[in-house]
Amino acid sequence: MTTEDERAITVDDVRRVAMSLARTEEALVRDHVKFRVRGIVYASISPDETLMGFGFPKEERAALVAAEPQKFLMPLPSDERYQWVRARLAALSQDEMRELVTDAWRMVVPKFLVRAHDESLVTPDPSKRA
Repeated sequence: MTTEDERAITVDDVRRVAMSLARTEEALVRDHVKFRVRGIVYASISPDETLMGFGFPKEERAALVAAEPQKFLMPLPSDERYQWVRARLAALSQDEMRELVTDAWRMVVPKFLVRAHDESLVTPDPSKRA
């Protein structure tokens, strides 16, 4: 029996995370499922649903790909000018995918939405109740 974190990531898993993030909309563009905020794409699933492209700082992507080439790939040549990198969905855990999608979303939304999102994740310490 496999746990949720051991099974391959699907487009529905990515969708569940992306659509939980403020202002996200989904679009189908040239057979790619894309998640965007105000027209800025921050995550995309390939037509065969094996790769996920996502926003990632340009200056850090070579190191990411070099560190885990079995998991990450450079963007297509046509996307190299963007802050973008790709990952093999089968190589990602649920937690990794969630973090990558959320961090990519953070790159395209206003800072107040990032703060609101972060504050919603903080659970109050029950021992510090007044």
